[in-house]
Amino acid sequence: MKKAITLFACIILFGALYAQQNNENEEEIPATCYQKYASVFEKRGAFPVENGTHDDVIITFRKGSSADCFLGKVTVKEGSIDITDIYIKFEDNTYEKVERKYKYIDEKINIVNGISKTIVCYDDELINVMFTKKIKPKKKNYARAKEPDFDL
Repeated sequence: MKKAITLFACIILFGALYAQQNNENEEEIPATCYQKYASVFEKRGAFPVENGTHDDVIITFRKGSSADCFLGKVTVKEGSIDITDIYIKFEDNTYEKVERKYKYIDEKINIVNGISKTIVCYDDELINVMFTKKIKPKKKNYARAKEPDFDL
């Protein structure tokens, strides 16, 4: 009986050690382009976005844990994104209209801190528009004093 209990305890101990080693070996999931841009907007902030057509935006398409970011253009009316006027830019500088079936078509897509409210599609795709030209400049760093090197 003592041998069985000892064997069982050893199996539990080695199993726990093996599981801990596997967790340490797991790689961190790299941040998506959306997360990287959102981090910059969060740290620096953004200037207000004016009404009109903006052809220098980043359009992000997210589904699950993946994200794709593309250059594009959108129209802003009364401080909100016009979801019928979103375009993705091709490498030859032409544009293609984004055709999706949106869930909450009657809601205003406001712009907060340079990023649009998330647009939800029926296939659970999430779309955001980021106005990168509106990011506030990086704050200046303070000048650090030299360490003292006086003879005492």
